[in-house]
Amino acid sequence: MRHSTFVSDRFQKKLELRAQRKTALAVLAVDDDPDILKLLQSALPELENCKVVAASSADEALRQIEAAESPFDCLLVDIQMPGTSGIELLSQIRNLPDNLETPVIMLTALDDRQNIERAFLEGAFDYITKPFDFFELRSRMNAAHLLMMERKKTQSSSASIESLRSELDFNQKFSFEDPLSIDEQEQCLRYVEFDNYVEQLSRGRRFDSWVTAIKFRDAEYHFDLREFGDFRRAVSDIGFCIQKTTQAAGGIYSYRGSGIFLVITHGRERTQNIPTEAFLNQELSTVLRNRCAFVHLKAVKSTSVSLRSFTKVGALASLDKAVKIVNLRETNLRKGLITTCPTFSKHTPHRKEMVNNRLFDTVLREMYGDDTYLTRR
Repeated sequence: MRHSTFVSDRFQKKLELRAQRKTALAVLAVDDDPDILKLLQSALPELENCKVVAASSADEALRQIEAAESPFDCLLVDIQMPGTSGIELLSQIRNLPDNLETPVIMLTALDDRQNIERAFLEGAFDYITKPFDFFELRSRMNAAHLLMMERKKTQSSSASIESLRSELDFNQKFSFEDPLSIDEQEQCLRYVEFDNYVEQLSRGRRFDSWVTAIKFRDAEYHFDLREFGDFRRAVSDIGFCIQKTTQAAGGIYSYRGSGIFLVITHGRERTQNIPTEAFLNQELSTVLRNRCAFVHLKAVKSTSVSLRSFTKVGALASLDKAVKIVNLRETNLRKGLITTCPTFSKHTPHRKEMVNNRLFDTVLREMYGDDTYLTRR
């Protein structure tokens, strides 16, 4: 069996982190409020080894980015600005070759779901609503910078070897549990960005959101028998089918590793538009035939689970519940215990259970606040 765990060199990691702390982070803050800019420029360097450059508009931000000798390490961008909005600016930044992976944190007073969703789909790493805590902002900036440094290690800046590097990257070794990145799928978020998206939904108390798990059936069996590139293609094919079949539901999805995708939808009507398992497999067969793939792939699907929660812990528990449901369905299918496909669950919790859950969350928030070890990973 080729199933293995890839262990990183911890000592080397410590050396790299120590070297990064000696180098000041180059941060660009974009906001039309001069008071916010002054606050960021004065407070952040006190908490972190960084240099904050200010821009009061999207146009000025683009000029600063183009004039910089090297790309900024992190961008803090407000959404609501006169002229070009922060999300439109983000889209323009992602079209600049040197800023494809630059971490962008939206720092805004807007907390509606449409802006949150648009920001993450345009490539935001994280989303923080005003008023914000500087210690939390520093932590998220560090997390964004370190993650992007790791991602850049796997990319080549030379255009002459891009096609070769792409093929090597496609076939590079990875473990079964690894959350592979799926490129060129508009509604798909990477692992960490998806977690940040779900956390922002829970902060905003958006109780009309649902999560559905879709799993590559017998994924571990396919992983052990096939080449790494073939398994990655299979994951990409299933992701493409999820995007195609969940467009009507407005689904935002992510590959979580171990053959599992999670799809977030908003509202009961939209969630009921998630395709049946049979229809999803029908589309998957069509995709495989169109690219003449001589392989038989199937997917299994969970019922939809409510993300109703005041806390990040509660939201992540809902994700885990969806994963458990789809794993149980796959197990039962193997045993021949069920033959029908699951549909949208119309079951709602007993009123007493809902009240108790809300009361429990409220007590936690009153005792510990939002930023406690209970709500951190």
